[in-house]
Amino acid sequence: MIQDASSNLGIEKAVVNSVMNDKRLKIETASEVLLNHLNIAVICLDAKLKITLINQSAETLLEVSGKRAKDHHIKNLLLNCEELCASLEEALLNGQPYTRRKVKLDLIAGHTITCDYAITPLEHPSRLLLELYPLDRYLKIDREESITAQNEVTRQMIRGLAHEIKNPLGGIKGSAQLLEKELNSADLKPYTDIIIDETDRLTSLVNRLLGPISLPQPAAVNIHEILERVRKLIELEANPPIEVIRDYDPSIPDLYIDEELMVQVFLNIARNAMQSLSQVDLPKLQFTSRIERQFTIGHHKHRLVIKVDIIDNGPGIPDALKEHLFYPMISGRPDGTGLGLSVAQAIIHQHNGLIEVDSHPGETKFSVITPLEAIK
Repeated sequence: MIQDASSNLGIEKAVVNSVMNDKRLKIETASEVLLNHLNIAVICLDAKLKITLINQSAETLLEVSGKRAKDHHIKNLLLNCEELCASLEEALLNGQPYTRRKVKLDLIAGHTITCDYAITPLEHPSRLLLELYPLDRYLKIDREESITAQNEVTRQMIRGLAHEIKNPLGGIKGSAQLLEKELNSADLKPYTDIIIDETDRLTSLVNRLLGPISLPQPAAVNIHEILERVRKLIELEANPPIEVIRDYDPSIPDLYIDEELMVQVFLNIARNAMQSLSQVDLPKLQFTSRIERQFTIGHHKHRLVIKVDIIDNGPGIPDALKEHLFYPMISGRPDGTGLGLSVAQAIIHQHNGLIEVDSHPGETKFSVITPLEAIK
């Protein structure tokens, strides 16, 4: 009987331990599921600053898989992170939380991110919780909103001036045409022709300054058909010839956009790129199309957007022009009007999208981002 009781007690303990382990496993699994649903990047570190847990947001932010990161030192994920490691060790030693704002971190993938971070010591067991709050997208949104607001003020001012200029131009042209009819000498006709031609030229310039006047006429369009039209035009115009590389995502559905206006957008950008390649030995232009998910434009988060990149291997955009690139009459070329990008941006805004630029010597990338949903 004693042996039976002892045996039963052992069984009961095994059952209890099994139940407890099962509960503990379920709690840990639930915690991991919860962490993986957070938008904040979370990394758990042990006392030696080795990673014990990393959630999906952290994997996406740091461009590394959880399996690869686990049990590795934080230095294996970030380059030049001595300051972060010093902060982690200090928080571990003092048991006090620690925060930093707008810190730039270099990833092993080669990119640099800007983020706030918070370090929280966990006593039992001795661990650290590192939370990373990415700021790059928010900084971009703020910059886009600022540029958009400034451009709108500039555009309103130009529209006012343009209307004031167009009225007297019409009077000058009409008077020159009447004068031409009254002239008795054919020798004087070239002078009135000059007045009429120059008036027409100024009127055309003013109309271009005003940008797209008509509203978009959206219809279902394949974005790659537009890009192919632009590619053929660029290949015909390019002198010397340019190698055009296409990297399309064939799964992209039709967009509900104004085809002619969007052709003008991509053609303006591609022509700028082509002109920047005039002094490059092996000029290349690349068209890339991709679907992006959960992308914020202004204050609106879109579930799906189409991103088209136009990339050239030119000298890059001068730093002095980068912040004013989309302003009318701003150009990096002596013979440029500075209207192409301004018009392109105005059209993309009509389609509820945006244009982003990333440029350095050897590569300039214009990204045209358009929501997949229809224009409202």
